[in-house]
Amino acid sequence: MSLINRIKGGLFGVAVGDALGGTTEFMSRSEIADRYGVLTEFVGGGYWNLRPGETTDDTMMTLCVAEGLLENPQNPVPAIGERFLRWFDTNPKDVGNIIRCVFILYEKDWFDAARIVHRELGRSAGNGSLMRCLPVALLYPDLHDVERVSRLQSNMTHFDERCAEACSIYNRAAYRMLQDGAGLMEAVRAEIRNTEYDDDLEKEPDCPPDGFVVHTFRWVLHVLATSGTFAEVVQKAANLGGDADTIAAIAGGLAGVHYGFDGIPERYASRILLKDRLEDVSSRICAMREKLSCNRFPSS
Repeated sequence: MSLINRIKGGLFGVAVGDALGGTTEFMSRSEIADRYGVLTEFVGGGYWNLRPGETTDDTMMTLCVAEGLLENPQNPVPAIGERFLRWFDTNPKDVGNIIRCVFILYEKDWFDAARIVHRELGRSAGNGSLMRCLPVALLYPDLHDVERVSRLQSNMTHFDERCAEACSIYNRAAYRMLQDGAGLMEAVRAEIRNTEYDDDLEKEPDCPPDGFVVHTFRWVLHVLATSGTFAEVVQKAANLGGDADTIAAIAGGLAGVHYGFDGIPERYASRILLKDRLEDVSSRICAMREKLSCNRFPSS
């Protein structure tokens, strides 16, 4: 499978999962079943009154990370942060509480702001850095850079180490698929070995599908392990309810890398409202990754 097919699949995978799950966010499984039966198409609506194919903060922050990395792969934090704040200034519908607090508090140092919010809230182990981290694995051909920047972008808003660890595991799995040609579950199982996620993935997690990063990631892994197509991944995640858009976006990203853009049903990809921007960023990431592979623009 071509590199651009995988990269484009990853970015569109995040967006498709986000747009599908955005309809069912904050609903229970029984509420979803009563209203939709099984949700399989973009219908919009939901808590955020979305248009069909409209995405939420999951996709928007993923694009902020991607475009920041492209601007300065050697030192991406300032460029990513600038895009975060520019997006926040548009008064978006959906901004997670931890991220909102960090954005409001930020003055000069992202990591200080994240640390202070963690202290003041007494927690910062949300899934907001995991939902946006995939561009790191898509861009860097060197595993050291994937690990380093995955943690950096996480620590900008989420001080809790569990967030950085989840981003690292997730992006190392994506790296195995991109760089080594590993299969989806081969890559996932290799990276969760001897971590708290090393469990029977076929069994439903004994936790709610909520925004706590550990719970989110457990459900992501379960959905990936029990699905056989890209469509099945995002549909299964969206019908969980709870933090459905984020779980579906995270699962959709890895599934998109595995199945490629060609494995995403056209009825999904063609209806994403941000599809032109996703196309453009995908092409630019592919070109930059090839340059980094040739050491023309070394990232470290």
